[in-house]
Amino acid sequence: MLHTPDAFLPLIDVPTPAPAAADTLTFIFHRGRLLLRTADLALPAPEQVAALGIDVSDPGRVQPVGLWQGRYCQTVWSDDEALPADAGLAYHSLRALFNAVDDGFLGLASRAVQLAEWARTHRYCGVCATPMRRAQGERCFKCEACGMLAYPRISPAMMVLIRKGDQVLLAMHKHSPSQRFSPLAGFLEAGESIEEAVHREVMEEVGLRVHNLQYFMSQSWPFPHSLMIAFTADYLDGEIRLDENEIAEARWFGASDDWPEASSSVSISALLVRAHRPPLA
Repeated sequence: MLHTPDAFLPLIDVPTPAPAAADTLTFIFHRGRLLLRTADLALPAPEQVAALGIDVSDPGRVQPVGLWQGRYCQTVWSDDEALPADAGLAYHSLRALFNAVDDGFLGLASRAVQLAEWARTHRYCGVCATPMRRAQGERCFKCEACGMLAYPRISPAMMVLIRKGDQVLLAMHKHSPSQRFSPLAGFLEAGESIEEAVHREVMEEVGLRVHNLQYFMSQSWPFPHSLMIAFTADYLDGEIRLDENEIAEARWFGASDDWPEASSSVSISALLVRAHRPPLA
């Protein structure tokens, strides 16, 4: 599962004294894709980072991430995806790295990409267009002209597995990159609690009412900056009625049914289904 690795210590500011390049791990992103060595899918070595000519002293481009395995981690966004032909490096989407790299490393990369995109998209104030500055001691960009503050964006989303006796409801979302069956999911709206979002999304997407909501677990999900909050719920009433703009198919799966292929084990979705899949009859 995608998670923050053990013994990781988050940092808001660069340590003093500044860590040496040899003791620094640098996550470099171009539009959400991570730069890795092609030979072993590891982060570029310090000399490879230096050869790219990226200004790692620019506080608007480079952000502290934390300490991991005794090394300082920083994240950088790059305007240019062009690389020297002999660099031995390539950009990878995080989804392409599922089950290809360690889940803990991928969890750290998911934190780094969200910080990099926050920095990239807040170079200027959204109110008055003045260049933004990092606030010391706080994960925040501040406009010195009008005072507007910009923190990293986190978009909460609910996920729910509906149970009906020994069956559970799985759906195929039209806009899902994996195009696999999964529990229902959707983003919260302004002024809405998570529980209210669960009831609204279930009614909107499949026309059912549920009750007995139970929290399962949560997971940061960097596509692009979600926090997935998963629940189970019991079926109350209604017949499946699809929102055809969102859902391609939804149906009940029981112990004797042929189950669809599971979603990636990196996702909370797979854990939620696995934990509540009925035993074989």
